Amino acid sequence: MYVSMKGMLERANEGNYAVMAINCFNIETARAVIQAAQSLRAPIIVNIVQEHMVNHCDSDLIAPIVKKLAERASIEVALNFDHGEEVGLLKKALADGYSSVMVDASRYDLEGNIKMTREIVEFAKQFDASVEGEIGCMGASDGDNYTDDDMKTNPDEALRFAQETGIDALAISFGSSHGNYPEGYVPEFDFERLKEIKEKTQMPLVLHGGSGSGDENIQKCVEYGINKINVGCDFMNANVDSIKKHLKKEPDINYWVMMHQVEIDSQELVKKYIKLSKSEGKSL
Repeated sequence: MYVSMKGMLERANEGNYAVMAINCFNIETARAVIQAAQSLRAPIIVNIVQEHMVNHCDSDLIAPIVKKLAERASIEVALNFDHGEEVGLLKKALADGYSSVMVDASRYDLEGNIKMTREIVEFAKQFDASVEGEIGCMGASDGDNYTDDDMKTNPDEALRFAQETGIDALAISFGSSHGNYPEGYVPEFDFERLKEIKEKTQMPLVLHGGSGSGDENIQKCVEYGINKINVGCDFMNANVDSIKKHLKKEPDINYWVMMHQVEIDSQELVKKYIKLSKSEGKSL
């Protein structure tokens, strides 16, 4: 079933669980994610980040592929344009068939963020698509530019932003960062901030930078109100690890055979996160 994020996240909000959103960029990664979710009867979101969409899988190419995969599945599948920073690209993705977009206007001040996000919310209505917005900023592990207190979401601004934009889901910053963390590093999450934002907004909240956050942090996020969890690096790393394993075992392996097996192997990481998010068995 090809759907927007709206219904699945509303139910997640009511049921106190989260839906996984996994970064993909081609048919193999999207199919692996959907098959993993299918095996656990979980709703799932296929995330395509702007860099991948611009440089590898443009929206009018990837949208029909994911839509066909979703129609072949018996679970809810949403296709989300993740971290869309340009109005033109966001509107094109919706026109090309994306069922959801995430507006990243966090580089602007609050007024500018609200204006751009609200414009996309209004545009998305004609497609019955869902819209995620972001308030606060995310750091990155690259260059040790981790999220600091000044980047974290202000709860009062979060409420105003949600009310004035009409978004379906709100991405917040409370301790995670994008990228691969150093080995052994576990980010410290500001759960009191998360709880306050949930209490004020009562809406589906989103964790970005879920990779490497640690099982305990993920479980607490779900407990305290996160309803969508983005994972990119961990899934990409699972694919790379599988490729290395098969090449080491059989250096002359046939490319198709290897990629087919990688697609199967990478599903285990997705299944792990689905179970942590408590979305197993939650699809319609």
